[in-house]
Parts: sequence; C-alpha cells; structure tokens
Amino acid sequence: MIFRILFLCLFLLIIELYVFQALRTLIKEKWILISYQSVSIIVLLYIVYSFTQFDRSVGQTSQTLFTMGLVLVIYVPKLILTLVLLGEDLFRLGAGVVTYFIDSDQNTSFLASRRKFVSQLGLGLAAIPFMSLIYGITVGRYNYKVIKQRIFFSDLPDAFDGFTITQISDVHSGSFDNPEKINYAIDLINEQNSDMILFTGDIVNTDAKEMHPWIETFNRIKKHEYGKYAVLGNHDYGEYVTWPTAAAKENNFQAIKNLYGDIDFKLLLNEHTYIENGADKIALIGVENWGHNFKKAGDINKASEGVQQEDFKILMSHDPSHWDYEIKNHEKNIHLTFSGHTHGMQFGIEIPGYFKWSLAQYVYAQWAGLYENLGRYVYVNRGFGFHAYPGRVGIMPEITVIELKKGKNVV
Repeated sequence: MIFRILFLCLFLLIIELYVFQALRTLIKEKWILISYQSVSIIVLLYIVYSFTQFDRSVGQTSQTLFTMGLVLVIYVPKLILTLVLLGEDLFRLGAGVVTYFIDSDQNTSFLASRRKFVSQLGLGLAAIPFMSLIYGITVGRYNYKVIKQRIFFSDLPDAFDGFTITQISDVHSGSFDNPEKINYAIDLINEQNSDMILFTGDIVNTDAKEMHPWIETFNRIKKHEYGKYAVLGNHDYGEYVTWPTAAAKENNFQAIKNLYGDIDFKLLLNEHTYIENGADKIALIGVENWGHNFKKAGDINKASEGVQQEDFKILMSHDPSHWDYEIKNHEKNIHLTFSGHTHGMQFGIEIPGYFKWSLAQYVYAQWAGLYENLGRYVYVNRGFGFHAYPGRVGIMPEITVIELKKGKNVV
C-alpha cells in the first residue's frame, strides 16, 4: 500500500513538473506561474482529502462523483501534455547522443532547448479532452438519445411482425441531480409508444433509498400493452460497499427488488413468461446478473426450463459477457438478448454507421449496439444514467427502440 502511494505521488510529481515546464516556456509573468502552482496544490490537496473521506459503508456520493470528475478533468489533459513533452525529450536525448558522437568538440549543450511550438502543440492537444470532459459533465450526461434498430427473423411469429420494444438500462438513480432532465427522458420513453418495455438492471448504485426520490418520476412511464419487465444488474446486489451485517445487506437487496415493483415493472428472477398476441406467442426470459468478471447469479437453464425449442425467445441479461460466454451458442437458440452494463465507458467516439470506439471494446467484445452470431443477436444499451465519472463524452445516454420484423436475417 505504501509503495502504491509513493508511486502515485512520484507519477503526479512528474506530470506536474512537465506541465510547469510547458507553461514556463510560454509564459514569462511570474505571478501567473505562481498562481498556477498555488491552484494546482489546492486542487491536489482537495482530491487527496476527498479520497481519504471515502466511506465504504456508504459508497458513491455526490462528493465522490465530483471528485472523480475533477480528477479526470485535471489530470487527463495534463497526462496528454506530459506525453507530448516526454516525446520531445526522447527526441532531444537522441539528438544529443548523435551530436556528441559525431562532433564531440562542438561547443553546444548536450540537450537542445525545449521548443516553444511543442509546448503549444501539447497544450492544444490537452485542451481537447479538457473541453470534452467539461462538456460531458455539464451537458453530455443528460443528452438522451433515442436509438432505433430494426431486426429481421425468418422464424418470427406472424403476429409479432412490427412488434416494438423499448429498452432502458443502468439507471443508477443515486447519481441523478436534475429532476427536469429525468422527466424529459421519461417523456422520450413514453413518446415511443412501444408495445413492451424492458429494463435491464442497475436501478441504483448501491442502496435502495437512492431510488426513493425518483419513484414517482419513473411511475410516469406509461403502461405498455404487452407489459413492463425488468431484470437485476450487478449493482442491484449491494456488493460494492461494506455492510454492518449480512442481514442489512439482505434487507437492502430485498428492498431493491421491491423497487422494480414500485415503478410497475415485473421483475424476472431466473424465470420466463410468454407474451401472447392472438394465437402467436414469444417467450420472454429474464436472468439474474451473470458477468464473466462479476456476480454469476444468472441461470439460463433454470430460466428457460419448459421453453420449447421452436419458441421464439427473447432474453434479458444485464451483462453482455453472458451472451458472449454462454448464450450465443446455447442449445435453446436464444433469438435476441437485451443487455446493458458497459455504459460504453461513458467516453468514446461514435459516428453512426461509420465509426465507433471506446475503451470498453478492450474489455467487452459486445459493448454498445447490435451484434450477431449465426443469426442470434444481442443488443447492448449504452445506459440511461452514469456512474463514477459524472458525465458522458461521445457515448450518450440511450433509450433503445427495437422493431421485430419477419424476414431474412440482416444486421
């Protein structure tokens, strides 16, 4: 632990030295440099203080959200500037070595002076994540997008041709602080007029009471003709804080499960139901959380027991790694899976139809949008809320609308 703290302090010291060098190259007024150093010290002391005040019996709070945002806003740009200047230093070092051996009598310093334009370039590059992260906190986190996707299935029952499903996921109600924006999002959900709505988990960050101020708001989600269904996410188990007793943790878990009923969603716990439309029906299967690197409470075999091979099947499973590891080749041939969980890391670049990138893709093979394997699909919702970083950059909060169509399988 001490070694980690010392390493972190050394790392931050190196970053601050490089940033100060860049500013000193461009700015000659001492009072500006002194002011910068003073503000940097104050911010760092605040960050250290906030982290020392973190209470594992409480979990994420508005202060920890603010602190994490501050860390990213301040140190991501500084890290980029440091990397630019470090690259210049390696070039200067290489040039100095070459000069030394070619012309050792040359009356010049071993290292060339730092170039002004490199500092300007570094500061310009650092400004991009700085402004992006600020935007993500002030605008992006509530910049809801309705994403519509049509999926074709050759064996879709005739009565469900054109059937629409709205999906929300990863609400993380404990992070909300703007009732007006949340009500706007609920209005967007209602405007879709879908046949059915699915909620794929993480109603809170940790504690059931986080949702209490928002129950009335989410009860504004209108009744859907074919129902409102939900499953649990990894955060719904209350496993990321320290509980005083096992009973307290269990009571919170029961309260969280009750929350879904409080907002009029039917919670499926490793079970299934049939959605009937005339003489046709589809099986809706809901499993508890199953994640390759998270809690494995989901049981697809138990949940699908009694479901026939010829039935058209929709699965709700919070973590898309479940589809990757168990579902896509499952013997029951699950036609379509709805997942969430990844949030798309809340940071990335998306140009719809052309380009999509996020750090999430290095952790999850399926991390945002629609994926297919042998005619079986998973849709990964980018999340309704936010967690840890109090913002979204490039990967916006999502309300998904899926339309089922009968026909040839296409993506």
